[in-house]
Amino acid sequence: MPGRMEARVKSVVSGDTLVLESVNNRGQERTLSFAYVSAPRLRREGDEPFAFQSRDFLRKLLVGKVVQFQILYNIPTGVKRDYGIVFTAANQRLPDVLVAEGWAKLRDDAGKKDDSEDSKELIEKLEALEAHAKADAKGLWGKDGKDLESVYELSNPKAFLEEHKGQSLDAIVEKVVSGDRLIVRFLINPTLHVQSLVLVAGIRAPSTKRVNPSDSSETAAEPFGPEAQEFVESRLLQRSVGVTVLGVTPHDQLFGSVKHPNGSIAEFLLKAGLARCTDFHSTVLGSEMGALRQAEKYAKDNKLGVFRGHVSHRQGGAGEMEVTVSRIWSADSISLRTKAGSEKRVFLSSIRQPKQSDPKQAPFVAEAKEFLRKRIIGKHVKVAIDGKRAANEGYEEREMATVNHNNKNVALMLVENGYASVIRHRMDDPDRSPVYDELLAAEEAAQSEGKGMWNPKPPKAIQYVDYSESLEKAKRQMSLLARQKKVPAVVDYVRSGSRFVVLIPRDNAKLTFVLGGIRCPRTARNANETSEPFGQEAADFANRRCLQRDIEIDVDDTDKVGGFIGTLYVNRENFAKLLVEEGLASVHAYSAERSGNANELNAAEQKAKEARRGMWHDWDPSKEAAENRDVDSDYAANSNGTNGDAAPTEKKKDYRDVVVTHVEETGKLKLQMIGPGTANLTELMNSFRTFHLNSANNQQLPGPPKAGDFVAAQFTEDGEWYRARIRRNDRDAKQAEVYYIDYGNAETIPWSRLRPLSQPQFSPQKLRPQAVDAVLSFLQLPTASEYLKDAIYFIEEQTAGKQLIANVDHSPSDGPIHVTLIEQSAKSLTASFNADVVSEGLAMVPKKLKAWERAYGDVLDALRKKEVVAKEERKGMWEYGDLTED
Repeated sequence: MPGRMEARVKSVVSGDTLVLESVNNRGQERTLSFAYVSAPRLRREGDEPFAFQSRDFLRKLLVGKVVQFQILYNIPTGVKRDYGIVFTAANQRLPDVLVAEGWAKLRDDAGKKDDSEDSKELIEKLEALEAHAKADAKGLWGKDGKDLESVYELSNPKAFLEEHKGQSLDAIVEKVVSGDRLIVRFLINPTLHVQSLVLVAGIRAPSTKRVNPSDSSETAAEPFGPEAQEFVESRLLQRSVGVTVLGVTPHDQLFGSVKHPNGSIAEFLLKAGLARCTDFHSTVLGSEMGALRQAEKYAKDNKLGVFRGHVSHRQGGAGEMEVTVSRIWSADSISLRTKAGSEKRVFLSSIRQPKQSDPKQAPFVAEAKEFLRKRIIGKHVKVAIDGKRAANEGYEEREMATVNHNNKNVALMLVENGYASVIRHRMDDPDRSPVYDELLAAEEAAQSEGKGMWNPKPPKAIQYVDYSESLEKAKRQMSLLARQKKVPAVVDYVRSGSRFVVLIPRDNAKLTFVLGGIRCPRTARNANETSEPFGQEAADFANRRCLQRDIEIDVDDTDKVGGFIGTLYVNRENFAKLLVEEGLASVHAYSAERSGNANELNAAEQKAKEARRGMWHDWDPSKEAAENRDVDSDYAANSNGTNGDAAPTEKKKDYRDVVVTHVEETGKLKLQMIGPGTANLTELMNSFRTFHLNSANNQQLPGPPKAGDFVAAQFTEDGEWYRARIRRNDRDAKQAEVYYIDYGNAETIPWSRLRPLSQPQFSPQKLRPQAVDAVLSFLQLPTASEYLKDAIYFIEEQTAGKQLIANVDHSPSDGPIHVTLIEQSAKSLTASFNADVVSEGLAMVPKKLKAWERAYGDVLDALRKKEVVAKEERKGMWEYGDLTED
């Protein structure tokens, strides 16, 4: 016999014929049939019985394997065909194995033209094997499998899709037309096979050479087309795969994802640079599309295949930045402020707000902007620049960015709720969102569910009434607002540091709001005017803290031009106080007294003076020595004239047993000092309770209560009577806000639950109010509302029902005392409750210290160490990093 040769099995034509290719050169192929045997044929007009089973046995045994073969003879008629035998790596000989398993049978003319001894020996062995297969009813000699139907032309792809959409079907790749086009045999069930062309979803591979059957003209292959085809053939041709049918093209061609045991063929093609991503199938692929984009990016970065000359056009920054959202321009455009204080405007990548020019979308423009404002204005976000859109059609150059808040993509959030549409990029456009495919899927879902601007019913248009348009209108609205406390509003525009345009959505009201109790430097209204010193700085500060923020307002009065005067709260903090603390406003004594915020504002002004902030940068404390008689006055008197530094006061040790009775929304504490006062309070409350249980003493107030009156009030939670003072009075509703003078809490109750406090034995002159105002020493609580709430909750939880020791570190004459709280078992100020608050990331240590604070160097050092640990562990207010530079 002739010698053995080596080849790789490329495919199996039928149970008796192979296509072999050279091990070293895949382009060299030959067809080899097994000598002396025949097997059933697969034919488009109808397969012979057992044709598929016979071929499949051989396919599973040999495809992709390297074998050795010998040619025994050939037939020159027609297409030359070689006949021989094949040896597997396990040294199995074919066709012996085929005949033994019953998948081929001896030809009738076997050996008639070849009477060599080797041929006779081979034929005799095959005859014996066939006899055994017949006796055992194997393969062709059996009965099972004759009823298999093979459909070679899929008549209705859409019906096939409806029946099998989303299912992973077992299939065999029969032919690779090009890198992204396969002819596959779907193994629907044991009795039905369907063959069809399938496009690989999510990619487009270069085309291969095509021949027009009508005129035999050729269309040349695109660059890397043959390589893509060979890449897929070497991995999938006649291999078992899983095909998930996803859709039908406009030309009625099926498309889907094709996976072999190592994964999606599309991903491997892209990573080799032999295909490009296409957006057509993005929405149906869902999260799989992200993996394809990453594979394509790998090929681009390494300049592989079709990307060999690729040059990146992306001009984005280096990674993510943590910034604050300072303004919402529209649903797709925002301004960001860095920790250094610089601002820039960016556009959200790959999305567009509702179109003003589209009558169906235009009504949703304001609603989309408000949706975004509520969620991210003033919030810390992470931003990555995806690229730049060149200036065109009157638009300036735009930076496109991906913005994430709480690990949620902001653009995706808008699209999911129907408040933005997705831009259709060119295939070669690199400046797109990294979650572009998720955006497309979200848009499709929002459209199908009729969300946002995809809802055929437009939202109700909001028309705001400007009550500051005239003094008459303002006074009319004033009577309504004055009776309400902390009215929710939104700052629409900042005119100066102390003058705002605010919207009250629940009343559809628009008004000019002026901060009471302070005087703020004037800001220039046009280019011809000049701002007063620190006027522009005050306006900038107000823009940073208030613009587009949710706020609350208390209205006290109106000015002469229709403006509303009162208190504005941002994050539950009096903004006038913040301005004064920054040295950007001064206290206006008369109006501060009228607003009831005089103590708070005066303390803030003193703080600004001591820190030499803003307008107090050249403040001389010696001029005010006579007016300041507390510890801070010593600081003024002892000033050494070197940048305001002073000799620190002596460290105090003033331990007192206390109970925390209430924690206000600002974090201020109400304490009861345990001692003769609390013993007297217990005795008084026993008598007070007995007195009010007597029905003879059930007397209503002689008239409407007035602010400042002392009364007996029945507390809602336990129904008991306590000493209280009237804070505010609502004559229309016949309700009053009362402050319980012995415990520090407050509530609003009807007049019917008030009684006179005229009995001498219960009067505040007999026993002074036991609730003492206090703050935790050396701590600066968060200004952000969510972290402030966490801090207050922590303080309440840790102090509830406990008797503690308080060291009174500082006791000013006109403000709350400063205390360090410690457990009864400890007396060290460095192991305190104050330190626990810092450790939880719920407060920071002030950077600028007052004179009395400098005496506690060891305590401050211990607190700063705990603050560093809290920052490193990203606890509480430090969860997004160190924001103190902002």
